[in-house]
Order: sequence, then structure tokens, then C-alpha cells
Amino acid sequence: MKRLCFALIGLMALTGTAAAADLGRPAPAPYYKAPPAFVPYSWTGFYVGINGGGAWGSSNWDLNGGRNISGGLVGGTVGYNYQFGQAVFGVEGDIDWADINGTSSNATCPLGCKTSDSWLATVRGRLGYAADRFMPFVTGGLAVGDIRAQSPGFATQSNTNAGWTLGGGLEAALTQNWTVKAEYLYVDLGKMNCGLNCGGGLTNDNVSFHSNILRAGLNYKFY
Repeated sequence: MKRLCFALIGLMALTGTAAAADLGRPAPAPYYKAPPAFVPYSWTGFYVGINGGGAWGSSNWDLNGGRNISGGLVGGTVGYNYQFGQAVFGVEGDIDWADINGTSSNATCPLGCKTSDSWLATVRGRLGYAADRFMPFVTGGLAVGDIRAQSPGFATQSNTNAGWTLGGGLEAALTQNWTVKAEYLYVDLGKMNCGLNCGGGLTNDNVSFHSNILRAGLNYKFY
């Protein structure tokens, strides 16, 4: 009987020691997965795209006054950006089919004199500020287009004129490769001399072309 009592006492002692050991052992630390490292978007790279929008402005004939012009344009874009810190330096070119025109009548052109532009191309520098996937920018450079002057009863005169453009916009990255943009450009193609084909066909006339362009674009950027 004594042996049985001692055995029970010993078993209880061992059990208490084991329980105490378990109570003193710290619980395992919970496992947390580290969040992925933030990688800012890079604007550096070549890109190609499409663009389209609307235009409005004015055209003045020295001998028979001015007329409002309006219409649309659509075409292709190619360019390259280089990002340094948050500054983005780029060059962009585009060529668009255009249908921008306006007609007005007066005493020197009673049947209506018309100015139109059938295509427009620009080569511009761009300077942007990279706010991760958003980039506001300013842009400016060379503009080239076709100024066409029509006087009823006289030959149509057209000429490819070089001028300048200045504007700005906002571009946003949808994915690593695809970006969208909205931009405004002011375009001045200067003046075209019509020879004897404008101003009633009796004397020389000069025709100017100024337009405001608001358009959107979709670009694919290569890495």
C-alpha cells in the first residue's frame, strides 16, 4: 500500500512538472507575410499610338476678311520618353488626316471663300512631371499642314506650310504597357500667298490658318 501511495505521489509530481514546463514555454510568434515592395512606374521607353479629336479656330484673308474654321482629325503617334527622377523628357511626332474648314461670304467674295486643311503633322518636345502613373506635361515644336484656299470661279490654291505649336496635357498609365492621354495644342501654320487665285482673282492675297486642337490618344509603350 505504501508503494502504491508513493507511486501516485511521484506520478502527480511528474505531471505537475510537465504542466509547469508547458505553461512556461512561449507561444510561437504569428507568421506575417511581408507586403510586396513598391515599384514606381517608369515612363522611359519608345511608344506608338493613335490619336483623334476636334479642332476650331480662324483663317483670315487679307483682302476679304476672316472666317471661323472647325472640324476633326485622326492619325498615328510615335515617340520616346526618358525619365530622370520625376522629370520626364520626351520627343513625339504625329501625322493626322484632317477635315478642318470654314467658309464666309462678303462683298469681295459673294459666293463664299473657303479655307481648309486636309492633313496636319507635328514634331514636338515634351516635358512632364511623373507622379507615379500620372504625368502632366507641356509640349511644343514644329507643325506642318496643308492650307487650301478656294474662291468660286477661280482655281483652288493649296500649299504645305510650316509653323509652330504649343500646348499641354495629362497622360496616365493603365498597365505597364498601355497609356492614355488628353491634350490641347494651339497650331499656327502662318500664311499662304494665293497668287492670283484668291481675292477675286485680280490681285495677290494671303491666307492664314490658326487652330485649337483638343484630342485624346492611346499609346503602347515598349520596354
